Order: sequence, then structure tokens, then C-alpha cells
Amino acid sequence: MTLYRQLLIFTLVLFLVLFTCTWIIKLQSTRSFLEAQLESHAQDTATSLGLSISPYIAENDIATIETMINVVFDRGYYRTIRLTDLSDTVLIERTLDVVISDVPTWFIHAIPLKTPGASTLITAGWTQKGSLYVESHPGYAYKTLWEAIYNMTKVFGITGIIVLVLGALGLRALLQPLRRVEQQAEDLCKKQYTFQNKLPRTRELRRVVVAMNSMTAKVKKMFDEQARVANRLRKNAYSDVLTGLGNRRYLQWQVAARMDKRDTSVKGAFLLVQVHNLLELNQEKGYQRGNQFLQKVANCIREATRGLKNSALSHISGGSFAAFLPDVTEEDARHVAAAIARGFASLASEDVGCPENVGHIGGVSYEQVTSLKQLLSEADRILRAAQNQGPNTWIVELLSSEPTITPRGEHEWKQLLDQVLNNKEITLFSQSVVMSSNLKQLMHKEVLARITLPTGQMLNAGIFIPLAERLRRISSIDRIVIEKAMLVDSGKLESNELAVNISPSSLKDVSFTTWLLSNLKQMPLRAPKIIFEFAEFNATQELGLLLDFAKEVKALGHFIGLDHFGQSFANFGYLKSLQPKYVKIDRAFIDELKEEDSDSHFFIGSLTSVAHSLDILVIAEGVEDEAQYQTLCDLNIDGIQGFYIDQPREM
Repeated sequence: MTLYRQLLIFTLVLFLVLFTCTWIIKLQSTRSFLEAQLESHAQDTATSLGLSISPYIAENDIATIETMINVVFDRGYYRTIRLTDLSDTVLIERTLDVVISDVPTWFIHAIPLKTPGASTLITAGWTQKGSLYVESHPGYAYKTLWEAIYNMTKVFGITGIIVLVLGALGLRALLQPLRRVEQQAEDLCKKQYTFQNKLPRTRELRRVVVAMNSMTAKVKKMFDEQARVANRLRKNAYSDVLTGLGNRRYLQWQVAARMDKRDTSVKGAFLLVQVHNLLELNQEKGYQRGNQFLQKVANCIREATRGLKNSALSHISGGSFAAFLPDVTEEDARHVAAAIARGFASLASEDVGCPENVGHIGGVSYEQVTSLKQLLSEADRILRAAQNQGPNTWIVELLSSEPTITPRGEHEWKQLLDQVLNNKEITLFSQSVVMSSNLKQLMHKEVLARITLPTGQMLNAGIFIPLAERLRRISSIDRIVIEKAMLVDSGKLESNELAVNISPSSLKDVSFTTWLLSNLKQMPLRAPKIIFEFAEFNATQELGLLLDFAKEVKALGHFIGLDHFGQSFANFGYLKSLQPKYVKIDRAFIDELKEEDSDSHFFIGSLTSVAHSLDILVIAEGVEDEAQYQTLCDLNIDGIQGFYIDQPREM
């Protein structure tokens, strides 16, 4: 029970005690007064009437005496008037039954009134002739007592209602700071840091609010410091300070992670960008001017790849840049290279200090597992050819001369995806995610979508999803995947939670979100809870849209998760507002754990501390061997996913 209700009830109880005591005292005093009045009334009547009839009783004039008694009895409130002789023989008697109007019967029975009688001797001279007995009627006394008690109860009742209303309003106003403190504490549990700027006037409450504000500030400072440490470790280890892009180590581990897909085919592109005559620019205009020039080149590359998911951009060294574009087609790579070249030409025309020939781009597209060394070698060879074709030129070629087995152009992909959508030819696989502390304890199953080519080859989502997004088929594909996931029986799945990857682009489709929320409300009891997974890069790009979606699905008992966490260089602060159920660390950092002196140990440890301070679980992707598993357990990781635990299996 809340303090507000307790104080309100306590106030009401005190008022009722006061009312009850006052009511009882008033009742007793009024009843005693009325009983005394009845006795006095009877005694006065007996005395005065006895004196009045004394002369007539000496003459034995019974008729006159009866007339006098009738007159007194009829005009007064009397229950009995009785005249007896010395032998107690009744000479005259008048009685009236006790019938009391306007007074409830229960009140009469509950509160009896004594109706005392009074007697007086009737004498004639010095001779006693008889006695006169008079008893007052209690009707008037009951009526007076009832009206007094009724009016007092009514006044107290109205006063009580007024006191209750005013007390409730007053207590609400007085306890408002405490309610804000309660909300502040709840926000703190949710890792949302709110402060009370308006301090209460009450000294005790003011101290509580000031202490709560101070504690919130300290907790926020601790979290911000943890986030800064984690960000700093990540940037120092994997980011280039000058350009803000990744460094060579970042590129190396991103390529290794994307190429290590044992169960599916891979494809993508690799672009090598070389700035022209950087050394001469540094010598002529200084290193500061050269650094500014490199930053502008980095911006050109960043803008050209902005629409691509999971791209890894890096500044290798000097005037060399690389753009690793997993899961894109050769045509996509050509578009990116052309966009970078256009950016170079625009940079040369807008900036008088820039040379006309900014740089060149050489790229390769691949459809099989390829090492970074081979990618660099082939891209460098093509780059040299581009340098011989003039300023700001580019060339992108296929890495292998073998015939391609996947669709090459947008038209072929469009036909394939339309066929998949029409026939709903999407096969669902699942992979287990288990607790690191107990590998037999299942956390959830992650759904992996596959489509099959006419040749029989099965393609993973990483290959066809980027094309589906560009061809505006992504919401339809996500809908089919979710429909099939909703039909899964959690009892047969051995898990009550199912993680499904969807694209933020689908959330922009109003019909898709309306359908999804409606179906989530109608899911059967045996259906698993859905965890909607988003890649960190996509989530940070569409954070506002994702926050609204997360609020809706959490209200329906489902969850949000982030995968490929750490791939982008976004600040961790957004985790406070999004509050995902878990984050899955990108496998590039997990692979780097194979090296004992890797900075990934510090980064993963810091990330885990930040996430745990927000009550967010941390899961490691791509765990392959016992050594990685043991290292991750030492780093306090919550969950494990990868071939070390389980291979994807068709659902």
C-alpha cells in the first residue's frame, strides 16, 4: 500500500475516532438531560395537579377531578396519570400507548430512554385521601434525541467528506516530491537518468530529493565513464584518429569475419582507393593541409557507401583507403566506385587548393572465400590500370574468371525475388544460443533465412537481403519469415524465445508494421516470444524509428536485440534509450581473441561492463573453439553462439 493511501486512511481513522467519541458523549449527555427533563416534568405535574384536586377530593367530587385530570392529560406529554385511594384502588386512570412517529424503530430499541414516574399524596386538611401517579410520555424526548443525533451525524458526515477531499488533495500535493523520487528511482533502474530541478519546501523531503539527485548524478557519471572507456578502447584499437574510419586492423578482422561462413556462400566487393601525389601535397602546402585533404577524401568514401549495410571503411596508411563491401553485387561495387570518383571530381572543382587529379579506385568483386592479402593484391593491380586511364578514374573487375552461379544484374535478382515471394520459397534454419555458464541451458534460437536458386544452390540472407532492400522487396520477405516463425510450436522448438532478423527499412512500411503488431496480439499461447534483431549499424541509422517500434513490441511481451555489435563506431549512449534484451558482439572481435595480446580483450570486457550496468545481456557470435569459449567466460559474457555450440539446422 502506498504512503499516500496509508496517510489518507490514518487521517480518516482519526476522524472516525473523533466522531465516534463525540457522538457517544453527545448521545449520553442528551439522553441524561432528556431523562432528567422527563422526571422533572412528571414530578411538577404530579405536584401541581395534586394541589389542584385536593379541595375536590375532600368533597368526593370525582367528576370534577376527572375533568381536571383529562384536561392535563390531553394537553401534555404523559404516558400515565393514575389516582388511587388509600387502599390503592384506582379511582381514575388515563394511559397512552407509546407510539413515536418520525423516529426509526431501530433507534428506539437501540437507545432506550428511562421514563421515570412521580407520585404525590392527596390530602384534605390533615387527612390523607389517596395518591396521584404521573409518568411522562417519552415520544417528545425520543424525537428530540433523534433530531440531535441525526443533525450531528449529518454535520460530521459532510465535514468528513470535506476533510477527506481536502486531505487527499493536500497529501497529494505534499507527497508529489516523493512520487517524483519514486519515478526517479524507477528510471534509475531502467538506466534513465532524470533529475528534480524543483526542490520541495519541506526540509525532510528536500534532503531526500537532493540525495536522490546526487545519487543519480553519480550513477550517470559512472555509466558515462564506462561508455567513454569502452569507446576509447575501441577507437584506439580499431579506428584511425585522423579520418574517423577504421584502421588496417579493423579491416583485417572484418574481412576475416565475413569470409568465415562455413555453411553458406559468400560474395561482395573490395575497393582500394589511392590518393594521387600526397607526398608532394605535404611538401608544398604542409602536413596540416595534407591531413585536411585526407579527411575530405574519407568523407567522399563515406558518402558513397552510406546506403550500404555492413560496409567496413578503413584508412590503411598514407593516401591509401579501402572499402570492404560484403554481400553486394558487382554492379553495386561499380556504383560505389563511380560515386567516389564523382566525389573526387567535385572536390577538385570546389576546392581551389586540391589537385585536379585527386585519386583512383581499383576494385574486385568476389563470389568465394578470399583472403585480405589476395583482395589487396588484385585491387592494387586493377588500381594501377585505373591510374593509366586518366585522373579520377575507376575500374572494378570480377576476382575469378569462373562462371558465376548467382544472378548478376538487378533484372535477374528482381525475377528471382518475385518468384520467391510469390511461392514463399524461403527456408528457415535455426541456430542455438546458450548460456555461457551452462552450455546445456538454451537462451533462444536464432532464425536464419535461406533461398534456393534454380541450380539448387542455397543462398544465405546476407547475399539476397541487400538486393531485396534496394529493390524494395524487403518488407515482403520479412513478412514471410515472421509468418513462418509465428507458426513454430515452442514445445517442439525447445525454446520459448525465437530471434528473427528484420530490416529497419521494413518498419518504414506502415502496412507491414500494422500487420505485424496485429498478428503479435493474436499469437497463440504455444507460440514462442519473438526477439526482433537489428544489426547495430542499421539500428543507429534509424534509431528514432526503432525506439517507437521497440515500445510497441515490448508492451506485447516481445523483445528487441542487436547483433554485429561493435561494427559501427556509434557511441554506446543510445543503449540507455533503446534497452535491448541483449547485444551480440560482432564476430570480428571474437576472432581476434585468438591472439593473446589483442585489444579485443579490453574492448569486450569494457562493453560487457557497460551492457551489464544497463541490465543488457551480452552474447558472443561466431565462437568456434574451446579457447575462445574459455576466454569469453573470463570476460563475463552471458551467452555463446557459433559452430562450437551448434550448426544451423533446417527448422
